[in-house]
Amino acid sequence: MATQTLPQIERREPLWVRLPVLSHLVNSVGLQRTMLITGLVLAGAFLILAALAPLIAPFGFSQISDASGNFPTQDPPSAKHVWGTTVGGFDVFSRVVWGAQTALLVIVVAVALSIFAGVALGLASGYIGGWLDRILVVIADAVYAFPSLLVAIVMSIVISHGQSSLWGGVLAAAISITVVFIPQYFRVVRAEAIRLKAEPFVESAKVIGASTWRIMARHIFRNATRSIPLIFTLNASEAILTLAGLGFLGFGIEPTGASEWGYDLNKALSDVTAGIWWTGIFPGLAIVLTVLGLTLVGESMNDLADARLRARGRKRTAPGQRAKAPGAPAGGAVAGPTGHEGGQA
Repeated sequence: MATQTLPQIERREPLWVRLPVLSHLVNSVGLQRTMLITGLVLAGAFLILAALAPLIAPFGFSQISDASGNFPTQDPPSAKHVWGTTVGGFDVFSRVVWGAQTALLVIVVAVALSIFAGVALGLASGYIGGWLDRILVVIADAVYAFPSLLVAIVMSIVISHGQSSLWGGVLAAAISITVVFIPQYFRVVRAEAIRLKAEPFVESAKVIGASTWRIMARHIFRNATRSIPLIFTLNASEAILTLAGLGFLGFGIEPTGASEWGYDLNKALSDVTAGIWWTGIFPGLAIVLTVLGLTLVGESMNDLADARLRARGRKRTAPGQRAKAPGAPAGGAVAGPTGHEGGQA
């Protein structure tokens, strides 16, 4: 008696394996994995410094004295001040650690505002189209033409009125970065929305009477924002450079308001000719290593998301198997009416 063989159903990978960064790490090999791990280590160190700054830093960012008296100025590295002190008597190590927290604040505020505005405008422009699409595209192209640092300087003067407090400097940098970053998210989401609105599952939603806002929020949004984590990592590094540029040019945050790496570099310029290297090298290294780490993560994710670039570093796939893109569902399931596999929400 012949027995009927049931088709084998391939199980989907666990959720943690399909997360943006982890999925890229699992699918990476060779140089790609080395670059991604290096970037994750540097970015992780930056996040740890920012989150645990009150515990790691031995002194406050504006502290110039303790129970034993005032700190010496331009003191070389010692047991008490491991990275020395600045011309103002600030502890360099503490300033660098607290500066990570300031940089993280700018990244969070700037990128959160950019994603919110860029995604919303991209969805409306791509799906609704018409005159709204034409106007938003022209505005996005015009804004994208402005240099980010120039916009940051203008916004710093307008918002903080020359007073470089913590939130004044953070908001000035964050808003200027937001204005420049919105077109990037807008373009990506708009292109995906234009492609997705012609898909069968969107047409099916229209047939059953789904409203425009429901289609945009439930069907288009979920499928048009998959590349946002990649753009986020690249924007984060640019946000740090813009903040450092503001501080270096004198439009940053004063040392009594918060610690900022670009400001410390500016004050260390006059120390170089006197052979005082420690006041500038450590803030500079903090900027370089943080930007390098975030850039390596972003570029590695970009390579692994592109099938052509991913194939250069991947091992040869076994016969009969198909290489999966990072985060792609197993089994090659087809999207249903909701935009998800099998039509499930």
